[in-house]
Amino acid sequence: MTSIDRSLVDAALARVEDPEIHRPITDLGMVKSVDIDGDRVRVAIYLTVSGCPMRDTITQRVTLSVGSVPGVRHVDVELDVMNDEQRAQLRRTLRGGLEEKSIPFADPGSRTHVYAITSGKGGVGKSSVTANLGVAMAAQGFAVGIVDADIYGHSIPGLLGMTTPPTVVEGMIMPPEAYGVRAISILPFKPGGSAEPVAFRGPMLHRALQQFLADVWWGDLDVLLLDLPPGTGDIAISTAQLLPGSQVVVVTTPQAAAADVAVRAGMLAGQTHQKVVGVVENMSGFPCPHCGEPIDLFGIGGGMRVAEQLSAGLSTQVPLLGRIPFDVRLREGGDQGAPLVLTDPSSPAAASLIELASTLARKPRGLTGVPLTISPAGR
Repeated sequence: MTSIDRSLVDAALARVEDPEIHRPITDLGMVKSVDIDGDRVRVAIYLTVSGCPMRDTITQRVTLSVGSVPGVRHVDVELDVMNDEQRAQLRRTLRGGLEEKSIPFADPGSRTHVYAITSGKGGVGKSSVTANLGVAMAAQGFAVGIVDADIYGHSIPGLLGMTTPPTVVEGMIMPPEAYGVRAISILPFKPGGSAEPVAFRGPMLHRALQQFLADVWWGDLDVLLLDLPPGTGDIAISTAQLLPGSQVVVVTTPQAAAADVAVRAGMLAGQTHQKVVGVVENMSGFPCPHCGEPIDLFGIGGGMRVAEQLSAGLSTQVPLLGRIPFDVRLREGGDQGAPLVLTDPSSPAAASLIELASTLARKPRGLTGVPLTISPAGR
């Protein structure tokens, strides 16, 4: 009988990633023991918490990976739970030496694109745009996170069909994931569920946002999107304070009333020293399904109007990044937790969102605030 090479078993375990942390379980100290008996391999795995929602996924991944090793015919996976010291070590490992409660995206050396998606008023589809942008970016291979910063009107979990609650390890929150996007919201922390109102005043809103940024383990993200509440209130100001390098994307509809209010949301960036990266016009005109003539349900020209007024008011070029045609399936997909960019990527609305996602995810990051490892000549 062929003996099983232990080094191959270890290599197989090193290929197993924790589904929440996205790091090899061997790096996270999750492998308790490995025992080889003939053609059978017994692997004991430490879970981070006893109620780990990913226990079955971890078991399956270990079984498949170890089962692919030559000579292995049976794989037994035993689950145990980390003790307090092991969880504390895991937290230290993941934070990589960063100070407790620090916000990694606020570090001048962070290469993560941080976009605050804002609007002047509600009902313009800002959250739908945010969710679909995140999913489109993830589909393009980027590591994406979404903060549902609209504490009062949170909707990101529903738009992403996200039902798994976050896992908490030593005070560190592991965000759930849907369609390749990691997201955090106030919803799973409300005992009364979706119908329970959030009665927070300004300081508590600031604290909630700070916790979403500092206490959540996001990993190495390419892009972080913040779905801000409409207007120029506490969260918009706190975002600028906590994430000074964040850039603003203003969402409006074509109608003049929405555009005028959206300008005010964008102009706040002048006071908070943020860059407005551009304007998105949602619910734009679309061709009549019967005659093909354009239909402008919500007016025309609002996006360009906002871009022009912000360019003049901020004394910098603020482009119109895209116009997303009105499509009832965008709303239907949100109600069903199935983003349009995945269910029908060739539709005009989805195509516009996918193009916009590509533009934002690949936009070069400026060097403002980034330390350069160079010295003047002769030093």
